[in-house]
Amino acid sequence: MADTEQPQIYLITPPDIELSRFPDQLAAVLDSADVSCVRLALATRDEDRISRAADALRDITFERDVALVISEHVLLAERLGLDGVHLTDGARSVRKVRKDLGDDAVIGAFCGASSHDGMTAGEHGVDYVSFGPVGNTPLGDGTLAEKDLFQWWSQMIEVPVVAEGALDTNIIAQLSPFTDFFGIGEEIWKTDDPVAQLAEFRAAFTA
Repeated sequence: MADTEQPQIYLITPPDIELSRFPDQLAAVLDSADVSCVRLALATRDEDRISRAADALRDITFERDVALVISEHVLLAERLGLDGVHLTDGARSVRKVRKDLGDDAVIGAFCGASSHDGMTAGEHGVDYVSFGPVGNTPLGDGTLAEKDLFQWWSQMIEVPVVAEGALDTNIIAQLSPFTDFFGIGEEIWKTDDPVAQLAEFRAAFTA
């Protein structure tokens, strides 16, 4: 990414959403800022709940010309008419999923803090690689995707990169010159005013 370009926003849904409330929240956030992509990332494995959520969010994102991808569920991505899938197993299934979904699908891969997994995913045809968490969190094993990983990636690799996980304004300011997207999720949804929190994060983007 060129130094003169600011990162773009990649929204991640909460792991659990209320369909009576969240679609309106999402619409307000999408209307407040330019968003490149929304990831439906529900914790549930209930196909009906996932499908109903996807239907509700698809209408909102489609109206605003924003891509909607789903975490992990490759078959549902196709069945529900979504734009693609976000894989969480690094590079392992990228090649098969690209073959299954075709060239037009958006396919991304979460690669933790592994540059090797990221490069392999890129070679297998992903549209973006995601690294994280970038901030301290009690979840996971404590491994962080550090600034030098993003700095190296931005200099050496052309595949777009997403920074996600425990973001704050300080981390955003530090990583902004070296990432193409910020994957923003619970950091805004857990607040009383997601639109205001997103605006605060955007103010930390540096050109």
